[in-house]
Amino acid sequence: MSKINGIYAAGLSILDKNLSLDIKKTIKHAEYLIDNGCHGVAIFGSTGQAQLLSVSEKISLLNDLSKSKYKDNYLIGTGLNSLNETINLISISKSLGFKNFLIMPPAYYKYGDDDVFNFYSRIVSSHSDIQIVLYNFEKLCGYKFSSDCVKKLVKHFPLQIIGVKDSSYNLFETLKIDNFSMLPGSESKLLKGLKLGCSGIITATCNVTSKLARKVYDDFQNNKEQTENERLCEVREVFEQYNLVSALHTFLGTRESIYNNILPTLSILDKEKKEKLILELNSLNFKL
Repeated sequence: MSKINGIYAAGLSILDKNLSLDIKKTIKHAEYLIDNGCHGVAIFGSTGQAQLLSVSEKISLLNDLSKSKYKDNYLIGTGLNSLNETINLISISKSLGFKNFLIMPPAYYKYGDDDVFNFYSRIVSSHSDIQIVLYNFEKLCGYKFSSDCVKKLVKHFPLQIIGVKDSSYNLFETLKIDNFSMLPGSESKLLKGLKLGCSGIITATCNVTSKLARKVYDDFQNNKEQTENERLCEVREVFEQYNLVSALHTFLGTRESIYNNILPTLSILDKEKKEKLILELNSLNFKL
C-alpha cells in the first residue's frame, strides 16, 4: 500500500459546443494544474461532472490520458452507480496502466455501513491489485462514512483501501489509521488537516488555487511561516457561495470561452452572480 500525499485537484471536464467531452483540452487542463502546483489530479470526480458523462467518453479519455506525461499522477474516479460498470471501467483503466481510484458509493438508494462494505468488497474481489481512495460526500450520494466502516474496510483490505477523500468532514479530525491517506475536500481544511496528520487535500477549487495551495503545503512541510493560508481560505469561501462546478466554469470562462460549456442540469452563473464572483475575487487580489 502506498499513500496519496499532497495537493490534488478534482479536475474539470472540458466540453465542446455540442457538450461532448473535449478529450485533448481536458487532459491539457489536468497537465496545466500539475505544472502549476498540484501533485496530481482526480479525473471523473463530481467536479468533473462524472455522473453526467457517458461511459464511452470516459473510455476515450482514459485511452489518451494513458499517454500523458503525468500518467502516474492521476487518480481515476468512476462516477458510476452501477457496480458492474464500475468494475468494468476499472478493468479498462487497469489495462491502460492506472492503479489508483477514487470511488464513491452509489447515489439514490438509502443504505448503511454493511451495504457499503459489501459494495467495496465486491470491487476488491474483482480487482485485488488496485488502490482505492474512498469518497466521503453525503451531500451527493446520501451516505456518510462512519469511522467504524472505514476501519473495517482497511482491516479487511489493507492493501487496497488506502485513503479517504473527506468532503463530509466528519472523519479528518478524529480518524487515525497508520499509513492511510486522509484528504479533506477543501482548502479551508488544508492547514488544520496537515497539523492533525492529514496527507493533503483533494478539492474542486484547486482548479484555480493550485499555486496558493501548494505554497501552504510546502511551507508546512518545510516548517516555514504561513503567508498565504488566509488568502487561500478566503478564495475558497468566495467560491463556496455558489455551486462549485458552476462557479469554476464561470470564472475560467472569463479566460477561455470553452469553459462556459457545461452539462445540464448544471449551468454557469448568471450575469449578476458572475459579476459578484469576479468582484470579490478581485478584492482579494486573486487572479489566474
